Amino acid sequence: MRNETMERACFAARHDFDSLPISSDVEVRPARYQEISILADMAHRLVPGVQMTAPMLGKYFAFDPECILTFSRREQLLGGIAFLYLNSRGHDALILDEICLTQPDISLLAPSDEEVSAIYLWALAATGRGVAASGKISAHLRTRRYVNANCFAQPSTKAGRDWLISTCFKQIPSFQPDLWCYERPWNRVPTRLAASGFPARSSADAWH
Repeated sequence: MRNETMERACFAARHDFDSLPISSDVEVRPARYQEISILADMAHRLVPGVQMTAPMLGKYFAFDPECILTFSRREQLLGGIAFLYLNSRGHDALILDEICLTQPDISLLAPSDEEVSAIYLWALAATGRGVAASGKISAHLRTRRYVNANCFAQPSTKAGRDWLISTCFKQIPSFQPDLWCYERPWNRVPTRLAASGFPARSSADAWH
């Protein structure tokens, strides 16, 4: 997850990713095909070392149109975010460093009609008010297909790392270098709750 402008979104206090405030000022929606080349160009301008091209993004967009979300305000495109929605094999490959994150194998991704095992924040590019889209991004990831999946990212800038810390991502042990994970609140089982035998919160409570 890379974005040098993300430092604007760092908070003075930590905010759980699933509890970020939703801004009515910014629209977040799945990308349109004709926006792919614009988003690829924006990524090249804003994201250090990005290797994404329009044809590459188009390949993954064709496989799953919800893997790229755009941010806009008053019909002006402010940026976008790309995800890898991993199936169980892809989830394991991420932890074991057996996935090429620049051009991941399609077989490691969950088809659009399948529940997602893990979500990798692949790239984020935004300008101005685009960084206010974080709350609507987390809301999108609380919908039925994604709600059980923990989120993963690898920061490449200090601003990106600060954003992960501020939204309660934690660096985790893995073969994948510098991998961070955000565990969904309903996937967390408090020690005292597990010992008591009471059921943990159902993921259905988070569905929109």
